[in-house]
Amino acid sequence: MNDEMRRVLEEVRVGSLSVEEALGRLKAAPFEDIGYAKVDLHRKVRQGAAEVIYGAGKTPDQMAGIVEVMQSNGQGTVLITRLAADAAAELATLIDDLTYHAQARIGIIGRMPEPDGLGTIVVATGGTSDIPIAEEAALTAEVAGNRVHRLYDVGVAGLHRTLAHLDVLMDATVIIAVAGMEGALPSVLGGLVACPVIAVPTSVGYGAALGGIAALLGMLNSCASGVSVVNIDNGFGAGFLASRINHMRAKE
Repeated sequence: MNDEMRRVLEEVRVGSLSVEEALGRLKAAPFEDIGYAKVDLHRKVRQGAAEVIYGAGKTPDQMAGIVEVMQSNGQGTVLITRLAADAAAELATLIDDLTYHAQARIGIIGRMPEPDGLGTIVVATGGTSDIPIAEEAALTAEVAGNRVHRLYDVGVAGLHRTLAHLDVLMDATVIIAVAGMEGALPSVLGGLVACPVIAVPTSVGYGAALGGIAALLGMLNSCASGVSVVNIDNGFGAGFLASRINHMRAKE
């Protein structure tokens, strides 16, 4: 991959390739096929963020092989989501510099980047039981280079807890609202702030919560403008989207 990039850049330097043509070639750059996975080496060029490893269903040996390819091609920080504790323990014997966050089921390999987003992403939860999904979102955003402020257990069962943090909420660039039960928190926040709100329904709740479906439908039917919704328990998706919003700049 690095040799191909060097050739492209050399052609731009000598004038035989335009910048636009070079960008198009880099965006279509190859992956590396290691049999059980085709590692996308240029996702960061195309999308601004490197490939993330989904740990569920992969063996530690498979994850270690993918990590090796990514690191050998210049990826400094690797994120693994839905990583079970036993798999993390075995993976730590195969690769160096793995930090495991058990509550979020996330593994991070390498150093955390310095924040370079436009502002702060606030991650808020309705209750303490929502924190594992919120931590998945928060850590994903931090790995992507964002400042994150956590506001946990500020749900609508005690709205004064939410209102006590209005200064933090109104200063946010993006808010991730994580809630189960009836999923009301995103609607409340969406009616208070001027920034985008990303709603994350969780599977927390009693019988009629239906494993998060009640919260999902409530969030999809929010009467507050500016609220978008990701899938049930999808903290990663929310953190990734929030990072994209927090890194958007006006295009000339």
